Amino acid sequence: MAFMHQFGRSKSVAKRSKKYLEEALYKRLFKDGSSELSIRQQLNQFLKSSKRVYKWEVDHSLKILRHRNRYYPALKVQDPYSGGVQEKMFDTSCMKKGISTLSESMAERGMNKTVSDKAIHLDLIAKTRGITAAETYFVDLPEALKNHLTYGALLNCYCKELMTEKAEALLEKMKELRLVSGPMPYNSLMTLYTKTGQPEKIPSIIQEMKANDIMPDSFTYNVWMRALAAVNDIFGVERVIDEMKRDGRVVGDWTTYSNLASIYVDAGMNEKAEKALKELEKRNACKDLSAFQFLITLYGRTGNLIEVYRVWRSLRLAFPKTANISFLNMTQVLVKLKDLPGAEKCFREYVSGCSKYDIRIPNVLIGAYAKEGLLEKAEELKEVSRRRGAKPNAKTWEIFLDYYLKNGEIKSAVECIKNAISTGRGDGGKWIPSTEIIRKLMGHFEENKDVEGADGFVEILDKAEEEVGAEVFESLIRTYAAAGKISQVMRRRIKMEKVELSDAVKKLLDVISFE
Repeated sequence: MAFMHQFGRSKSVAKRSKKYLEEALYKRLFKDGSSELSIRQQLNQFLKSSKRVYKWEVDHSLKILRHRNRYYPALKVQDPYSGGVQEKMFDTSCMKKGISTLSESMAERGMNKTVSDKAIHLDLIAKTRGITAAETYFVDLPEALKNHLTYGALLNCYCKELMTEKAEALLEKMKELRLVSGPMPYNSLMTLYTKTGQPEKIPSIIQEMKANDIMPDSFTYNVWMRALAAVNDIFGVERVIDEMKRDGRVVGDWTTYSNLASIYVDAGMNEKAEKALKELEKRNACKDLSAFQFLITLYGRTGNLIEVYRVWRSLRLAFPKTANISFLNMTQVLVKLKDLPGAEKCFREYVSGCSKYDIRIPNVLIGAYAKEGLLEKAEELKEVSRRRGAKPNAKTWEIFLDYYLKNGEIKSAVECIKNAISTGRGDGGKWIPSTEIIRKLMGHFEENKDVEGADGFVEILDKAEEEVGAEVFESLIRTYAAAGKISQVMRRRIKMEKVELSDAVKKLLDVISFE
């Protein structure tokens, strides 16, 4: 049965027949929220159905998923032997069985894929399976499909993975094949140099672009300005802006002036920063939410509370149904400006209209309360959030952990670590306390000859880390020795963990452990 109306030109879904999905695909995918699990469940249901969709829906859905860094929900783990689509967790064992993206599923069911689709697919493979798999996919492409789009996608992957040598070699290959006709490949390489601390390489790339009559775009100017700012050449940054204005072919958009304002703020030139922010506002005629967010953040960094509130009012008028991320950003800015009453008022506005409680927002206030020593208010807000369905996340426990450590409440600090490990990170990864925190706690137990506390803490760490490490076990052994305690299992445990001890600690182990 046909699955796609692949040549459908209309972008209206209102009048299509019952053979089609009753709503646009991207709306279906985000129907129950934007978490990876909910998107994956909706995608599973869609792929198992016999409903048709237009190609533009698939393209738009993939664009949104990529924009929101939801790469795995676009993947379907498929058993090649059964041919059936199965919902699985995206662990290594599943990936070995064969992974296909949403675009792969569509191709299997009749949708023609353009070279642009292939380039997007290559990018998805790199993000989900790794760069080696992306390289294999590229090599296996027919020669006719190896053009500036697919080469550019692979180059971008190398740049994102900070693989300088491969990126430089591939760009040279693209030049040989005459596949470099625009600024994008150069932009990718300049971004790589910026991230790897090589801003001095960027001016020569700009000169090469000019020599080859490749016109820079606004992104090029932004990267160029950042490179000059990295070497504290503020006058150079201003020359770039002047050159862009003189050239006239590229009109600086709001991101250009957001970038410029940020550079001025970093340099402590707040007056110039605010002038740049006024230019930013002039270029935000389309009322871009991100532009409002940058304005609030950057005015906050200049310390201008009046302008922060003015832009916030403009944002609220432009977006009456204000997104959680906007409330989060505003609350963070107000807390940094030490306007706690204003942050509390903003939070109340959020609570009065929110459909789904977002723990990140109360976390900002919880952190502010804890920093001010208002533990009762922090605890109260944590419990109110829990009752509203927003359980404490790892960040919540980190806030309380920091408070308890600063106040010497070790038992409570260890309990926070236990809770954070149990909760895990939002992306499904493990939460692990920093080396500094582990050292501080183990040092406390050692100093106080607290064998029970040290043992309990190491047991908690065991649940978070595959290898606790020699430093922790050496401190544990020293704690036993300081307390004059004996352990019948320590030597066996050290052997099982394959820990290499220093000679000094080996002698202590002989004292405290026997079998």
